[in-house]
Amino acid sequence: RFFSPPPPGMVPPGLVASPSCVSGPCRVPRACVLGQASGMSAAGLQLLRERVRAFPDFPAPGVLFRDITPLLKDPEAFRAAIDLLEAHVKDKHPQVDFIAGLDSRGFLFGPVLAQRLGVGFVMIRKKGKLPGRTESVSYTLEYGKAELEVQSDSLKPGQKVILIDDLLATGGTMRAACELMSKLKAEILDCVVLIELTFLKGAELVKPFPVHSLLQYD
Repeated sequence: RFFSPPPPGMVPPGLVASPSCVSGPCRVPRACVLGQASGMSAAGLQLLRERVRAFPDFPAPGVLFRDITPLLKDPEAFRAAIDLLEAHVKDKHPQVDFIAGLDSRGFLFGPVLAQRLGVGFVMIRKKGKLPGRTESVSYTLEYGKAELEVQSDSLKPGQKVILIDDLLATGGTMRAACELMSKLKAEILDCVVLIELTFLKGAELVKPFPVHSLLQYD
């Protein structure tokens, strides 16, 4: 049932005033809340898209570089990015032990997301950057090979981890990070990124591990 809108500030107990309930307060608070959340998500995604700029022919001719510098400079946009990532993780993965960030832009978003979730953060670094005993995985780049490392005691077998980076392109780095987590016998729940270049089909390379991206560019 719907009722006529009460005077301002006089919403009856148990009702939720919401723009999505056009006939007045709604007796289905959850529906209103979900509608508001959807609207907030759309606004957040739009803000992120506005704060990502494109640079053609960088770092090489024919490459269109997606630059997140304006997003990082804008506290509201950065907060929106973390809000959206947090909402996704809480919705899909009720139990998480660690967030693992990829060197180096994964370090910008991963620790903040981990703090929001109340879990620890693990660094996946380029070779030679971590002290102590490490595990490593090599992978192929367009111009050669590279290696990723993680400290051997970063995770215990069976612990649940979500990997994070700023961008998924060809998927080689994320795939190597997944192999590294598998070496430690961790359970990989998800691979989350801000930007996915879908035309490069990086998510296909990362399979069977799922990929979630906030922004997609064809």
